[in-house]
Amino acid sequence: MSKTPSNPKGTRDFLPSNLSKRNYILDVIKKNFLLFGFLEIETPALEKNSTLLGKYGNEGDRLIFKILNSGEKVKKANISAFQANNLSEFTNSISEKGLRYDLTVPLARFVAQHQNDLIFPFKRFQIQNVWRADRPQHGRFQEFTQCDADIIGTNSILQEIELIKLYDTIFSELGFNDIIFKINHRGILNALANYIGIVDKLTDFISIIDKIDKIGLNKVIDELNEIIDRSSVSKLTSLLGKEKISIKKLKILFKESIEGVKGIEEINTIMEFICENNCINNEIEFDLTLARGLNYYTGTIIEVTSKSNNAIGSLGGGGRYDDLTSFFNLKNMSGVGISFGLDRIFLQMEEQKMFPEHLDNNFDIIVINFGISYIKKLYPLIDSLRKEGKKIDIYPDEVKLNKQFSYANKHNVNYAIIMGENEFKKNQVVIKNMIDGSQSNYSIEEVNSLLF
Repeated sequence: MSKTPSNPKGTRDFLPSNLSKRNYILDVIKKNFLLFGFLEIETPALEKNSTLLGKYGNEGDRLIFKILNSGEKVKKANISAFQANNLSEFTNSISEKGLRYDLTVPLARFVAQHQNDLIFPFKRFQIQNVWRADRPQHGRFQEFTQCDADIIGTNSILQEIELIKLYDTIFSELGFNDIIFKINHRGILNALANYIGIVDKLTDFISIIDKIDKIGLNKVIDELNEIIDRSSVSKLTSLLGKEKISIKKLKILFKESIEGVKGIEEINTIMEFICENNCINNEIEFDLTLARGLNYYTGTIIEVTSKSNNAIGSLGGGGRYDDLTSFFNLKNMSGVGISFGLDRIFLQMEEQKMFPEHLDNNFDIIVINFGISYIKKLYPLIDSLRKEGKKIDIYPDEVKLNKQFSYANKHNVNYAIIMGENEFKKNQVVIKNMIDGSQSNYSIEEVNSLLF
């Protein structure tokens, strides 16, 4: 007995009803990207491994999908590395390309490659799929769509403010009213690492701190105990265990740290601008535990969460990266950007029934089929209504009326255009309201989009 086919774990098919809802979210995001002055680009799904590796930290590098070489290149496989259990070197010998892990590193490569064709500061947005060899779970997939907006070529803190405003505008339009924008600064985290005496283990420290939302403070402390001494852990616990430690307190603790002072000043600027102007609908707060594990962040970091559904994880995030393009020999090109978690946004909107009802309508009007001669007479009308923006489906077969109406109801169609023998002779149509069952006769010349 043959098995039902299935797609790979961590990937999904999208039914029309789901895709219409995803496209609704994407339309809102793209519209506002354009309103805020961003230009759209696209990059290939494939990147060279040399482009991808070493930018995300050990954890990120491990999750990159690598593509096997083909043809003669297979002969370059380092068999001795495999036999010595050096799997990393062996993998590198049989793979030169990988699927992109995110859109930010490809952006840095794109900017370095096309720098002479771009106008700086360069504001770009990108809506494309990315792939991660992560363990699939609720709200986390191996293939998913990222929606990014970045500004390259300016250090201005105004860009962080604009990106938070962009976040707020989009989430508000989608119907979210319980969003918290959490912000922190890598300079503050660096000062924190220096304060507790573990600056030499900064990368590991940030990677572990970044897990607080996922595994909780106690388990984070357990992991830290394995890499740093107990006195350092104790100093850290005294800070993290307190409710929302204030920026004012940190300013005193980190007054000797140039990085810490700069980070605190920038966070203060953002908070004061947004709060004094009352320019966002949702909440913003400083969070010392916010780390964002990607290695390329150097300044402000941002994360979006929902108070009503913490279990689903962050709905977006981003931050400032000063050195990313230097990996591609383009120096002094600071960037800052944000990303929307489309799949998680979709899941929360679906669970909380936040989508507009009209998205359930796969098309607006069905044309009932009594034969090709009738459709031929109706076709100029159908054509004109489509030009006026009406989505019209012609039932393909001349079958019983009940079957055609049943098809229309399953697609949540609002109206049916009917031309039977009597209407054909009189040059008329019947327009039936499929919701309340009412119907009226019109001459073909009278019918226009205002009737629907």
